[in-house]
Amino acid sequence: MARTEVLGVFQEAEAAAEAVGQLRGAGFAPREVEVLTGTSYPEGAFGEHIEKHRLFVFPLVGAACGLAVGLLLTAGTQISYPLVTGGKPILAIPPMAIVMYEGMMLGAIIFTVLGILFESRLGRFKPGLYDPRITEGYIGVLVSSDSGRLAEAHNVMEKAGAADVKSKSG
Repeated sequence: MARTEVLGVFQEAEAAAEAVGQLRGAGFAPREVEVLTGTSYPEGAFGEHIEKHRLFVFPLVGAACGLAVGLLLTAGTQISYPLVTGGKPILAIPPMAIVMYEGMMLGAIIFTVLGILFESRLGRFKPGLYDPRITEGYIGVLVSSDSGRLAEAHNVMEKAGAADVKSKSG
């Protein structure tokens, strides 16, 4: 079946939380219900599903990649172009450590920024249903489900006290 989106716009946070609870009680899966707000509320304030994130993995992987690139850069350069001076070793550890540290930090920073973009789900290519009043303090409850459940979601939001309910099939 085709996916349908239903957006209920609420003035009060309590009414939006009640709508989320009623939608869960009506059998909508936690991933089908999303709360849209322009104001910061704590995670789970509306009873919605809290996404588990893996943001901590990105800096670790980036640091490991940066450390490896720094090691390959410094060791590869010194082995490819050896400069023997006064019997000192070809691979000088103190200068290598500085370059490897800088590579590790650069890799961690770059991967953290990429991780934030990835975990924030930024860059949606297909825009969903939205109401500009959400940026003015209203709270939106977005339900994305099969088109057969459109009327049920619409009724639940109206009973919960939605100021407006919109729908879009896609």
